[in-house]
Amino acid sequence: MKPLEKFLKKQTSQLAGRTVAGGPGGGPGSCGGPGGGGGPAGGGGPAGAPRPLQRRQSVSRLLLPAFLREPPAEPGLEPPAEEEGGEPAGVAEELGGGGGPCWLQLEEVPGPGPLRSPSSYSSDELSPGEPLTSPPWAPLGAPERPEHLLNRVLQRLAGGATRDSAASDILLDDIVLTHSLFLPTEKFLQELHESACPGFFLNVGVSFVSAGGREGPEGLGQKQACLAMLLHFLDTYQGLLQEEEGAGRIIKDLYLLIMKDESLYQDLREDTLRLHQLVETAELKIPEESQPPNKQVKPLFRHFRRIDSCLQTRVAFRGSDEIFCRVYMPDHSYVTIRSRLSASVQDILGSVTEKLQYSEEPAGREDSLILVAVASSGEKVLLQPTEDCVFTTLGINSHLFACTRDSYEALVPLPEEIQVSPGDTEIHRVEPEDVANHLTAFHWELFRCVHELEFVDYVFHGERGRRETANLELLLQRCSEVTHWVATEVLLCEAQGKRVQLLKKFIKIAAICKQNQDLLSFYAVVMGLDNAAVSRLRLTWEKLPGKFKNLFRKFENLTDPCRNHKSYRDVISKMKPPVIPFVPLILKDLTFLHEGSKTLVDGLVNIEKLHSVAEKVRTVRRYRSRPLCLDMEASPHHLQTKAYVRQFQVIDNQNLLFELSYKLEANSQ
Repeated sequence: MKPLEKFLKKQTSQLAGRTVAGGPGGGPGSCGGPGGGGGPAGGGGPAGAPRPLQRRQSVSRLLLPAFLREPPAEPGLEPPAEEEGGEPAGVAEELGGGGGPCWLQLEEVPGPGPLRSPSSYSSDELSPGEPLTSPPWAPLGAPERPEHLLNRVLQRLAGGATRDSAASDILLDDIVLTHSLFLPTEKFLQELHESACPGFFLNVGVSFVSAGGREGPEGLGQKQACLAMLLHFLDTYQGLLQEEEGAGRIIKDLYLLIMKDESLYQDLREDTLRLHQLVETAELKIPEESQPPNKQVKPLFRHFRRIDSCLQTRVAFRGSDEIFCRVYMPDHSYVTIRSRLSASVQDILGSVTEKLQYSEEPAGREDSLILVAVASSGEKVLLQPTEDCVFTTLGINSHLFACTRDSYEALVPLPEEIQVSPGDTEIHRVEPEDVANHLTAFHWELFRCVHELEFVDYVFHGERGRRETANLELLLQRCSEVTHWVATEVLLCEAQGKRVQLLKKFIKIAAICKQNQDLLSFYAVVMGLDNAAVSRLRLTWEKLPGKFKNLFRKFENLTDPCRNHKSYRDVISKMKPPVIPFVPLILKDLTFLHEGSKTLVDGLVNIEKLHSVAEKVRTVRRYRSRPLCLDMEASPHHLQTKAYVRQFQVIDNQNLLFELSYKLEANSQ
């Protein structure tokens, strides 16, 4: 189980059915804000027997605990107004009761009108900064079946109803961003290929040949609609096309079909030229072609530490990329293997077996190897041979162990990477401005690497889309890493006076991150200070100056989940790009859309859900619509701080953090 998941699961137990006391900053306790403490749960000793890995069984386990839900209404507050039909106007009751989500429950609409759902959420609750708009699907008429929806969209675009308008752009974007919800990408491209064939338009009754033997305006419109859809698809997917099995051949065939008649359409010359450039630059994966030459191995931070690697600008990971990784033995010796990021457990074990010079057929031996993920807390998870892309799902201080089934019980985690010893760590020697700026710069690099479609794949496709979500997984892990870093540094500081100075420094770092519009770092630092092992240090917090206490109380209010994180949403809605949002909250909103309504109702596509999902993804696009510019000096000290910020060494074992806390203040309440 990943640390961020454990942290949010811990919040569930704190906020479900009871009032949580506020933290040292006096944050709201009744709403279950961060002031209640409860840091990442790292407990759990060694398991008794091998158990299969159960990652992301449901996204709700990661992003729908009470920490991210609407808490019960506070005494004295008026209940939310009800809309027609008795549905609540907010999301307070959608998950508060014993039943399942109902806030976007679909109802059948009589007549030929489009399928709609009661709007039981407000714009500031679901889409910060921009009110929800009705989808530009009205010209489509009644909802269509998945296999017919694309053809209907192309016909409407070709008919001129929405062409050359903002509605046309939104319509194209909605379909491209969300088609995987009802139609696999390869099938989607096949449908588009068939739509581009002249025979298809004849079959649907569209006349596109004029008296002179040239295509008339109807045929030109159909061709332009297919071209516009393909251009938008290539523009959106970009690097993800490397991972689309079978899609490369269809795209090339479709490209040749369109370019064949290029000379007939002078009006489309600009679009066809752009299509040619996109196809030439895209790395299309074609099964029949030979594999590309060996690519440069990319460093995966935390799992193979190298200073020169951490100073490099982060680039997006794809499943076909190769990385170095250490696989440990029960005696804590290890072998270093070179592996694809998307490699299966069976492939990893094959590489380890080759390194260890096992027999070529280890599967038939009684002492055949198994692969186990071991966390610093001692928790062990047996990885199944068919699982793939396991590197990005490991915890902060989790490691891969290869062993026989007989030696499974004897596996113990590696010794803590951080040695508890007197003396100041790097955090005491750096300025808060430098740390905050380097945090923002690094997290902007990681955020830029996350493809907008990874948000859809992570929530809607789970395990099936894991190869396409590696960058999002790493960003979520980094958020958890920063949270543990704050707690680790505070609890390793033995002198009370220096701990007070350290609390002041972290509060300053949070303030500067907020000023930089880096809300991911801001949230992570505040949650680190609200870790239960830190917040219990009453004597230390009492020494904090009043102005810092008040400032931290404001930060706790900003991260308060009451009213569906209204304080946070109000703040981010006023920010202009570039913005680094608190990414788990975006996933939470998408999860509500996913679990709150069906994609298909009686075999028909819920087009309003598609538009709502696309609108949420477009918020990510808006946050990154402008480049980040930070004024940071280039000096040896600057590089040292940069390396420190990008390679945190943290304690993620909550039991050990509590042990350190009790050594500092045994009797704090």
